Amino acid sequence: WEFNGSFYQPSAFLMMGIPGLEALHHWISIPFCALYLIALLGNCMILFIIKTTQSLHEPMYYFLSMLAVTDLGLVLCTLPTTLGIFWFNMRRIGFDACLTQMYFIHILSFIESSVLLAMAFDRFIAISHPLRHPSILTKTTVTKIGLVIILRGMVSLLPIPFLLKRLTYCRKTELSHSFCFHPDIMNLACADIKVNVFYGMIILLSTVGMDFIFIVLSYILIIKTVISLATKEECLKALNTCVSHICAVLVFFVPMIGLSMIHRFGKNVPPLVNTLVAYTYLIIPPALNPIIYSIKSSHIREALLRALRRKTE
Repeated sequence: WEFNGSFYQPSAFLMMGIPGLEALHHWISIPFCALYLIALLGNCMILFIIKTTQSLHEPMYYFLSMLAVTDLGLVLCTLPTTLGIFWFNMRRIGFDACLTQMYFIHILSFIESSVLLAMAFDRFIAISHPLRHPSILTKTTVTKIGLVIILRGMVSLLPIPFLLKRLTYCRKTELSHSFCFHPDIMNLACADIKVNVFYGMIILLSTVGMDFIFIVLSYILIIKTVISLATKEECLKALNTCVSHICAVLVFFVPMIGLSMIHRFGKNVPPLVNTLVAYTYLIIPPALNPIIYSIKSSHIREALLRALRRKTE
């Protein structure tokens, strides 16, 4: 502990694995390793296929590349501490290292939310204004959107580590997860955390909350456009291009909203439920997104098959 008058700050926090199942951590690590491996290989495969296939150099797949890079970042942020606990019971993480991990986890989550919104916008333009789609979403426009998404996440979350460093902490240093999460660290403080709560809520609502609202509005407009199409076959064909994106949105937003609600209002929720929702939020989307897009996107599927044939020849 660092002591300075009445100011206390822990030199480190203790992370938690799966409460009540500590004796089974080695066995539990097997499905986690499988999910991490799927996420790493799957997202790298998506990036490789898009980079090497000229026909996939269009806005929809540029945004998918951004999603894959973001998912890889989330995996690499949580993998060392999660497997460190399961394999070696390495629960200790330095205070500054914890704040750094927390900052990048939240940035990448906000970026993923924004990328999903950009993908919804791309689907809306492609279905509602197909002839104008190439001229609206040019390479330059997509690049600018990507830069704005990154800057938005970095700038909006920049005050969070400093707001946490100014707090006085209690003697309790045990976190609820195998990674660092803003509400989790904040709740260990002995000081007034109203500023942290207010700022965190405002940022969450103005970024992820607004993204979700605009995604829903995009699909309302898409459905309105699809209904106006002449034939049933055209309607189904248009909606089929959105299935992958809808699945990715649900896989990301449902556990994220659940985890946020638990941290703010679920004081009596069992620790095991809190832990499982957190793992679902950070590990399942990076593992499922490549599978969803590989199954539903015929272009990616065909490019993957061509790449596999070239390797076997």
